[in-house]
Amino acid sequence: MRRRLPSLVGTAVILSMIGFVLQPIVGFAQQPAGAKEPASTPALLAEVRKSFTLGGERIPPEIFRDFGDGNLADPPRSVWVTVDLRAAIGSNLYADEITKNGDWIIQRKPAPGTMSGAEAAAYTYIGATENGLLVVLSTYSGGGTGDFYALHLLSLEAAPAFDDNGEVYERINLTNLRSTPLGDRWQGEVHIAGNTVRVVTTRKYPSDQSGTREDTFEARKP
Repeated sequence: MRRRLPSLVGTAVILSMIGFVLQPIVGFAQQPAGAKEPASTPALLAEVRKSFTLGGERIPPEIFRDFGDGNLADPPRSVWVTVDLRAAIGSNLYADEITKNGDWIIQRKPAPGTMSGAEAAAYTYIGATENGLLVVLSTYSGGGTGDFYALHLLSLEAAPAFDDNGEVYERINLTNLRSTPLGDRWQGEVHIAGNTVRVVTTRKYPSDQSGTREDTFEARKP
């Protein structure tokens, strides 16, 4: 008796049916245990306003160097005014180690030939105003004795753009609306009440003995 070979069509149908049954099982097994859905853009915006982090990652202090803190030759207008936080975090541009000292978030970059051997950018997040603007106190040192403080008023917005593949994604843009130089080795406090920002200065520079001064301004968009 001759044995009949199975039909190729029949075999293909059987294999197709097996694949259909196994596909959901395999797909389920490939999901990492405890995997979380990526945070939505509104959730990320809320996180930045609350803790000044994005996806649990600290925002690089060197952003404020580029917002004008490090441009001591051309104050008070900065050239770079907006950064995409999604692109900035984890980028090579801001790859210097980020550390924390009390309420201050710090980045240092080697600067051979300077007194300290490094330039340093740092900030402390003051908080958000009622209308959603952000207030940040920053400081920058180019490696010498100067430690220059500035107060930044920032807006935070999602903006559609194209990625490298031409697909639409949402940037999270941090824009520097206003920078107020406070002085070399400034000392004082910054407070937010509603949309009012209050700056109390006890010393503007090391030899300043003029006493306590208070300035206020309204946090608003142009």
